[in-house]
Amino acid sequence: MSYRILLVDDEPLARERLKRLLQEHGDFEVVAEAGDGEAAMSWLRQYRCDLVLLDIQMPGKTGLQVAEEIQQLEHVPLVVFCTAYDEHALQAFRVKAIDYLMKPIAKDDLSRALQRAVEWLDQNADETETISGTRTHISARTHNGMQLIPLADIVYFLADQKYVSVHHTGGETLIDESLKHLEDEFSDHFLRVHRSALVSLARIERLEALEESGHEVYLKGLDEGIAVSRRHLPAVRKAMKAL
Repeated sequence: MSYRILLVDDEPLARERLKRLLQEHGDFEVVAEAGDGEAAMSWLRQYRCDLVLLDIQMPGKTGLQVAEEIQQLEHVPLVVFCTAYDEHALQAFRVKAIDYLMKPIAKDDLSRALQRAVEWLDQNADETETISGTRTHISARTHNGMQLIPLADIVYFLADQKYVSVHHTGGETLIDESLKHLEDEFSDHFLRVHRSALVSLARIERLEALEESGHEVYLKGLDEGIAVSRRHLPAVRKAMKAL
């Protein structure tokens, strides 16, 4: 099967470099190019593709604006941002990009993004008219730059004053997002167990009653349990029955 790609970048040399890298991926075909957001949207309103490789800083419409407009199309392609700036990562995933690549694009990074696109497209093969959903990653600014944490790697979120710590398979990372916002966006994947914690539904292992009072939920891969408040206990029990 061949996957159709639209390249959108105002720099011809950047498009040429991407095309050279894509030559190593026989399952992908560049079917069109656009040098700005208006041209990209004009093409997308007439034709279909599976994936848009999209620059952010362009004359006229930015890549973020284009990505928002893409979500309104009848056929919604996947979006991967290709940019020289890391400060847009949080906004990028809010407009449902599946990846965010930093220029100059590394061969391995592009390969991983394309593999993620293939997996997504294959999983949604019967829903190609309505590809949408939440972010696939959480972004965090660290001393090493922008860190992207796949949603599937997150074990739980823990609120601590104005920050939230993300506990994931690669460690622990602080993010500047509210627990309420995360709960609203990821309600299909995470469950509130008390006012300061959201846990991954896929990682819930068991619920235990404490000797004195209260309960703790145990997650796969963790030795210690996480406290469950009396208020949230019924929801936890209901969720566990559905697992």
